[in-house]
Amino acid sequence: MDGEAMVGFGGKQAWLAARDTPAEALLDALGLRDLGEVPWREGVDLAYLTDDRVVVTPPLAGAADAPWTLAAGRYFLRPDVAVDLVDLSARLHTDVQLFATHRVTELHRWQRAVDGRLIRAFGYVGQLVTAWHGEPDPAELAAGLPLKLDEEPDVLVSEHDVMRVAHAWSVDPTGLGARPAPGPLRAAAA
Repeated sequence: MDGEAMVGFGGKQAWLAARDTPAEALLDALGLRDLGEVPWREGVDLAYLTDDRVVVTPPLAGAADAPWTLAAGRYFLRPDVAVDLVDLSARLHTDVQLFATHRVTELHRWQRAVDGRLIRAFGYVGQLVTAWHGEPDPAELAAGLPLKLDEEPDVLVSEHDVMRVAHAWSVDPTGLGARPAPGPLRAAAA
């Protein structure tokens, strides 16, 4: 796997980003069983084609000049799977984020918790805002969110907006493609 290039992902997918967290620590905190290393192409395919497998990146350079470890998989889109981001960030003692986007159902969401405290949550399905906690930051305002949520909000969010927020907060996974991989992916089972 030496000399391997990374493979981007993002559309019709969900992922977590954890700051300064080794892959093994993230897997352990999520309660996932480590299945070992996989090449990037095969790992990303696994994340897209199964709903009970997750792939975890090595630390990647990202926002705030910090290393970010991503855990991706359709597993996080399942309605019976609810990641407690607040608890996860408390146990890892860091900034942890959840992103999800599925353009067919127009499901788009992002959440951010730091050291056991929910900082921001935004959810959108169809044309309805389904979650709103905290104040939008500059990246969210640039994506078109209002400063405050009215009773009848006029909000239109897309997959592109999820990637914009991911880029500002941690790592936009759609931009990973063809860059040299800092290491292999790790596959995990739910």
